[in-house]
Amino acid sequence: MKNRINIKIGVLVLFLVISGGCTKLDQEFYDKVTPETFFKSKKDIMAALYRPFTHVHWYLGADRWRLQEFTADNFAITTKGRHWYNGGENERYHYHRWTPDDGWIWETWRGTLMGIALSLDARNDLEKLDYSKFAMSKADQDDHVNQLNALIAYFYLRGLDFFGGLPIFDSLDKEGVLRGTDLETFTHIENLLKNAIEKLPAKKAGDKEEGAIRKAGAAAMLASLYFNAEAYIGKNMFVECQQITQDIIDQKYGVYSVDATWSGPHTFTNDKSPELIWSIPSEFNKLQYNWFYSNFYHYNSRQYFGVDMGADNGGHLTPSRKPDGTLYSADFKLGSPFEKFDNGDLRKKGYKYLGSGRYEGMFIVGPHLTPAGGIINGGEEYKDKPLVFLDQVGRFSEVGPGKKYASNSELPSKMSQGEENTGIRLVKVPIPGDQDKSLRWAADNPAIRLTEIQYMLAECKLRAGDKAGAVSLINEVRKRDFTNGVDPNPVTIANLDGNRMLDEWSIEFLGEGRRRTDLIRWEMFTSGTWWDHQPSGSIHLNRFPVPTKAISGNNGLTQNPGY
Repeated sequence: MKNRINIKIGVLVLFLVISGGCTKLDQEFYDKVTPETFFKSKKDIMAALYRPFTHVHWYLGADRWRLQEFTADNFAITTKGRHWYNGGENERYHYHRWTPDDGWIWETWRGTLMGIALSLDARNDLEKLDYSKFAMSKADQDDHVNQLNALIAYFYLRGLDFFGGLPIFDSLDKEGVLRGTDLETFTHIENLLKNAIEKLPAKKAGDKEEGAIRKAGAAAMLASLYFNAEAYIGKNMFVECQQITQDIIDQKYGVYSVDATWSGPHTFTNDKSPELIWSIPSEFNKLQYNWFYSNFYHYNSRQYFGVDMGADNGGHLTPSRKPDGTLYSADFKLGSPFEKFDNGDLRKKGYKYLGSGRYEGMFIVGPHLTPAGGIINGGEEYKDKPLVFLDQVGRFSEVGPGKKYASNSELPSKMSQGEENTGIRLVKVPIPGDQDKSLRWAADNPAIRLTEIQYMLAECKLRAGDKAGAVSLINEVRKRDFTNGVDPNPVTIANLDGNRMLDEWSIEFLGEGRRRTDLIRWEMFTSGTWWDHQPSGSIHLNRFPVPTKAISGNNGLTQNPGY
């Protein structure tokens, strides 16, 4: 094996991008430079460990989020007059007509394999070092190496979910490595995580989450692999998932508990939340988790938040109501995310920053007002008129005497018919006013939290016929969403079925980048109906195609069936 320098990873990644992850993960080599001579201090070791985690920071947002949410029933990017048609891109994803040439798909393939390469390169360097030379222990080395093993598994897990089998690498020097099968990829992930669980430390009571993957994080990834195994490899593994999730809740992998408040896992100080199992740190001007701001909020929402940031007014919740005001829930079960929240749910309020790190509500809905109560006007269809955000899609500005439509009931409601005030906007990551600018983007991204584990266990119990056990787990979480814990619509043995379970996933995890996977697990992604979306019945769409750019760089890559 030739010697190599760690900092030339950029060359490796460039080759990976061009080749599509094909025959050899190569890079530029240098004589007499090895991991043993390159690393001079603990700081060098920590820098190598952290580099792949900065990639996760990017990976968990943007196009990976879009593929999970804009292809499903809760979010859409409608065309708003002259804005956001984007060559039909947003409609292709909504209607499930994407192609191997679409950008979100390429960026996700590229980003997944890049994450694997970065993590693998760091691991292979760190496991060769003598940590005692840096006043560090063998336990430190085991921790670092197995965090990277878990991270490699995580990227493979996401890639399996998006594309199916991936090229499987144990080092960066193998030649002739093509795509593994679904089962081979599944087994590789399983083995990496089982080994990591054995060696990673467990969280202790009171520990803050600072981005490290601990024992419970790896266990949660393994539980997720089993939870969706039927979609991945055609094998039901809910029993295995139930055991792991129960063990996590029983604190066999560390000390965690459901946060007492709904905002605790999402607030500015969520690194202290007992619910977080793995989070991605974010801080003002330091690896900010903020990609969504420009995508989701109106050009003039800076006045609403009291900030100095611009936005592009793109994505929003799919509508719960028809243009005439009646509910879509009478027509189909999926979608209608805002109205899935019960009246009285503390989250259903309009978002308002109260100062000193306090806030209420989770949505932009209704009249758009400044923090002082002033009217915010529009700039397109409602130029110089008050902005009012609607849980509806339609060209309401074209209704009235002498206009295109005589009444709201005549309005079509579809992807091409948006306006600047179309759709409710989610504010799950709190945004302070400029008076508390130091808190901006202080909320970490909660990649895995205990509530996810609790809902996974609840679904496993539901599928096993233990409705009472499932009901208890879900209601334990729901009660924090209502004043004094009084839930007007608790889950019961009588009302808990697959539809209600999917609703509970939607309500608790709205906008957390998982909806497509949940629909696939319930066999609803290609068979379900939601707003302006008819089912294709084509199960090959449960996976995205291998991008044309990847195959062009490596004609040994096989395309997924149906594309």
